[in-house]
Amino acid sequence: QVQLVESGGGLVQPGGSLRLSCAASGSIFSTQVMGWYRQAPGKQRELVAKTTVSGSTNYADSVKGRFTISRDNAKNTVYLQMNSLKSEDTAVYYCNAGVSPVRQGPYWGQGTQVTVSS
Repeated sequence: QVQLVESGGGLVQPGGSLRLSCAASGSIFSTQVMGWYRQAPGKQRELVAKTTVSGSTNYADSVKGRFTISRDNAKNTVYLQMNSLKSEDTAVYYCNAGVSPVRQGPYWGQGTQVTVSS
């Protein structure tokens, strides 16, 4: 069992930055593929970024060059650094954990709201 707790969301102006954190409980964090997903009002949940056990990453086209996912296995934490934020990045951001690099994992955090607005 993996429990995930996100933090770091908030209100930011367009062009600003935020860093999201996701702390995981349990001893299996280093074996999990970690991902960030987001869901905007009226839209389906979508993948933002993933990082595998080896540290390889992939990103949604809409965030490439602006967002960076990273993980610290010693701290059981995954991060999402978000720069050059746009209004269309406004959503609830969810942390996800699993073993598949291509499918959503079974473990979800509670979500953290990110609002980009002037």
